[in-house]
Amino acid sequence: MKKILVPCDFSKPAINALRVAVDIAARAKATVHLIHVIELPVLHDTVLMPVLNFEAALLEELKEKTEKQFNKIREKYKMDGVRIVSKLEFGAPSKTIIEYAQAQAIDLIIMGSHGASGLREFVIGSNAEKIVRKSPVPVLVIKDYFKGTVKNIVFPNSLDTEQQEDLVMKVKELQDFFKAKLHIVHINTPLNFSADDITYSRLKAFVNRYNLKNCTLNVYNHPDGEEGINQFTEKVKGDMIAIGTHGRKGIAHLVNGSLAEDVANHTNKPIWTYTLKNEPVGG
Repeated sequence: MKKILVPCDFSKPAINALRVAVDIAARAKATVHLIHVIELPVLHDTVLMPVLNFEAALLEELKEKTEKQFNKIREKYKMDGVRIVSKLEFGAPSKTIIEYAQAQAIDLIIMGSHGASGLREFVIGSNAEKIVRKSPVPVLVIKDYFKGTVKNIVFPNSLDTEQQEDLVMKVKELQDFFKAKLHIVHINTPLNFSADDITYSRLKAFVNRYNLKNCTLNVYNHPDGEEGINQFTEKVKGDMIAIGTHGRKGIAHLVNGSLAEDVANHTNKPIWTYTLKNEPVGG
């Protein structure tokens, strides 16, 4: 991991994401990229020159204000050995951030979450949801109080081995970085019920196929997949939930094919997501 991107609107959640990014960058010897995207309104006027003059003045004012904010947070959150670069862009936020991540070969995007309710205010129907859905790299969405300590990672899984090779490799990298224990869990619901002995056999085959180490195999029975994930995470004292996503459906985890927004909205844990590469990415 060499480059970490933090979309920054200078809000408290964004600053918290920066704090975590700097901590991770210090351990990974990575560079932190801050990007602030301003979506300008379309101005119409029959007299072109006054509009152009107004826009030029407005853009210069926005640039100066943003650079002052960048300087302030760079000074406050600087850490020895961590380089922080900043970029102001004008355009559609999600599209601009994704293009920047691709152009700069970003390895991880870290985003802050608004409120204790999880991602609902920040993700659903927002630019952030589009970033998670279309990001070519993993996205870590964190809560305001996340301190960066990760000892236990919960990995909810459908055990569909044909779709997950790239995802599992990324989860292994995540586990190795934090030196954490991985808790692989299959949530057994009435809609996808299977006997425990069959599921454990599939879990063992899954672990053997991908040579997973320092992990536990778990079957958790619950009538609701999302709530089952959250309850299991609390049971094992999970510090982070790692979820594979279907790009065409937003933050879609691999348990029951449901949306993972409900998981995020009812947990206070950081959510790490990664889009399955063999899944078509919707608009």
